Amino acid sequence: MVPIIELRGAIPIGVANGLSVRTALFAAIIGNLIPVPIIILFVRKVFAFIRTKSEKLDHLVCRFEEKAKKQSGMVEKYEWFGLVLLVAIPLPGTGAWTGALVAAMLDMRMKRAFPAIMIGVIIAGIVVSYITYGASMLF
Repeated sequence: MVPIIELRGAIPIGVANGLSVRTALFAAIIGNLIPVPIIILFVRKVFAFIRTKSEKLDHLVCRFEEKAKKQSGMVEKYEWFGLVLLVAIPLPGTGAWTGALVAAMLDMRMKRAFPAIMIGVIIAGIVVSYITYGASMLF
């Protein structure tokens, strides 16, 4: 559930700590998806509230919004499928948290955004699990 790391780090850490790849994958998917509805539904309201509290916090919110704007090109172009791709690519700066932020900034409805993010998380989880399993077989 940690931003940036998300399941890209959770699966290898889980396997390194003795979980099976399957168990680590399942736990990482669930943990990665828990904050998504909260982000989609409330991030804009939270950002508006934070902006009123301090200039430093306003600067932080602006950085998050700029990050979402940079990542939103593919989502704007390909819509639902673009959101799946944004979340499915297991690289820093992508993932469920970024996908949820982009969906919120683009005013995507929850019933359209959440399934796209969920599919992207599952794809990313399978990719990371495959890489983790291959790497664990080397050692």
